[in-house]
Amino acid sequence: MLDEAPLVRSRPLPCPSSRTRPRRRCGGYGPSLPNPGVYLGPPRTPPRAMGRGASAGLTGCMTNRQRPRRLLLAFQVLLLTVLVVLGSGVAQAAGPGRDAGLRSQGRSGSLPGALDALVRKQLADHRIPGAAVVVVQGGRQVFAQGYGVADIEAGTAVDPERTGFFLASDAKLFTAIAVLQQVEKGRLDLGADVNRYLKTFQVADTFPGRPVTVRDLLTHTAGFDNNIIGRATVRPEDVRPLGESLAEHQPRRVRPPGTVASYDNYGVALAGHLVETVTGTPFAQYVDRSILRPLGMRSTSFAQPHPPAVEARLARGHRPSGGRQLVENGQYGDWSPTGAGAVSTAGDMGLLLRALLDDGGPLLTPKSRSALIKRQFGNDPRLPGLGYILEERVRSGQRMLVKEGDLPGFHGNLALLPERGVGVYVVYNGDGEGGGATWAGQEVADLVADHFGAARSVERSAEQPVERSASYADVSPYEGDYRSTRTSSSELTRIGALTGSVRVEAGEGATLTTTGPLTRDPSTSVRHWVQISPGLFQEKGGQDRIAFRDGRLVVASDASAAYERLPWYQSPTLHQQALLASLAFLALTVLALPVLALVRRRSPGTPGGARAARLLLWTTGALITAATVCFVLLFADPDALNRTVMVGDSVLLEIVPTLITIALATTCAMVLCAGLAWRRRWWRLSGRVHYTCSTLAALVFLGVCSAYRLIG
Repeated sequence: MLDEAPLVRSRPLPCPSSRTRPRRRCGGYGPSLPNPGVYLGPPRTPPRAMGRGASAGLTGCMTNRQRPRRLLLAFQVLLLTVLVVLGSGVAQAAGPGRDAGLRSQGRSGSLPGALDALVRKQLADHRIPGAAVVVVQGGRQVFAQGYGVADIEAGTAVDPERTGFFLASDAKLFTAIAVLQQVEKGRLDLGADVNRYLKTFQVADTFPGRPVTVRDLLTHTAGFDNNIIGRATVRPEDVRPLGESLAEHQPRRVRPPGTVASYDNYGVALAGHLVETVTGTPFAQYVDRSILRPLGMRSTSFAQPHPPAVEARLARGHRPSGGRQLVENGQYGDWSPTGAGAVSTAGDMGLLLRALLDDGGPLLTPKSRSALIKRQFGNDPRLPGLGYILEERVRSGQRMLVKEGDLPGFHGNLALLPERGVGVYVVYNGDGEGGGATWAGQEVADLVADHFGAARSVERSAEQPVERSASYADVSPYEGDYRSTRTSSSELTRIGALTGSVRVEAGEGATLTTTGPLTRDPSTSVRHWVQISPGLFQEKGGQDRIAFRDGRLVVASDASAAYERLPWYQSPTLHQQALLASLAFLALTVLALPVLALVRRRSPGTPGGARAARLLLWTTGALITAATVCFVLLFADPDALNRTVMVGDSVLLEIVPTLITIALATTCAMVLCAGLAWRRRWWRLSGRVHYTCSTLAALVFLGVCSAYRLIG
């Protein structure tokens, strides 16, 4: 069991006559509060000023009449020497060479100071209520700090040792550890078919001879579809047994296992259920007994509901809305191995980081710990891949292993630098404007990596021209639209691909320009790349890379997804244009038909079938227009969309596909009426042409909707 490093709060040294202690202002929002976090950086008072202040304060009470001048001078020197020694003792109490280690092994500058400045800026820029950060190095906790408030209404300051945050997908690391523990005991085999262990249900045999293995679950290569609507709950009391939920909500298998890494919540939840099955213990109880207790993680829990002591110190999630912060819910769910309901503190997560950097500590054997962080799969051999759950990245010339987690109102990032013996964990209790918290965590991890790496030399080398042979100077074959493998093939969330796909365009000098979500940075959608070898590109002025292989685009900064090239008829741009054109035509028709009906009242004699056909046209246009309005309302607040989709309790999620499905039925009737209109010569030629065009517009609109699973 690892001993937690002593926690020391560093402050400016006060004058002995001072009876007050300086108070620090909380980052983010809320009143000026004493921050219970731990700051282990250098003293905030400059040494020269501190020396002068100390000297003046300590000698101000003496007079020349009481002491000879030489004795006074000697006494001053003696006291200054004592202060220096005491200051050194404070640093040693915080751990041998803590900040000195951060300075000497990294680039110049104080990492604690840089982290402190960055997180405070993030809270202000993104409107995030609070955060907590912990850094470990050399088997010790070297930095732990809380920022802002855990609850906007209560104004409770964040304490890195006591304030609990929802772990979200960072909890998946616990699942990987639990599986490897059972592999060590011989109860699970990484290469075995998961159906060998399942008792109450079986994984569908979609690809005969290619079963899903335990290893596939830990590398996101099982090939399950990405179905997430309604997987979260608002109340922990509504959580159902894990196995029961997995049996009921098993997604389709959309690709053979072991071929592509694509982030898979169902697969990780299934891995947790395998632990339950072979141990006969509910997952939350197993984690508590075999992971949390051995590490002394007393403020961490996977139980739903949480123990009272944990619940009492739990931060509340928030999202900005207008000029205020709304409390966010929807963090619980059946699939606890994926992070639903799991909570921890920054201090507790520091214990986990220390164990993983120390050959597994009391959790894993060195062999299993090595397997956890070793590259197990990659979508392209030229780019970083995955260990078990952990994702590789190369930052500042060094290998980094990361895990990111997102739940409504909570966002966390965990990163390990194994070669440096360094780990960092940061978590926020707010989504931030435009989902800014998802990017903020990566900024913190990158800052730590840059401190210990050689970012400047990497950035310079990325900007240097690369000699290119004529054999690969032409990059036009890589042009096109690419869709993420994480796109659902069966849920309404597939509509995200309409605007979330990546567009690749070729430029001069073997360069590419990509437009789309190849980064979590909300301020960046267009990126430029230069080819450094056939099919491999370096970001201009950055450290990221992309690669093309077998019709797929892979980005180095996201090892758990790939982007598949789309044929021209599946181009999102084409679909957007088709939707807008058909919708505009039908909406104008809906507005014009009532006016025409009033005008034509004066000339009776129109066949009943023609009048019914017109009514059918107006109804179809109105249904499609109404469905579009509801869809816009559903996606109007992107900050709330994550929660809406995961909880699945918005009536709009049902209304949109229902209206479109009814419109499909009325459109089929319109096809029949269009044929009758030409055969029986209803209306004038212009009227028949308009009706036919309206029918085609409805068919085009519904065809695109069908491609994006908007038809119920």
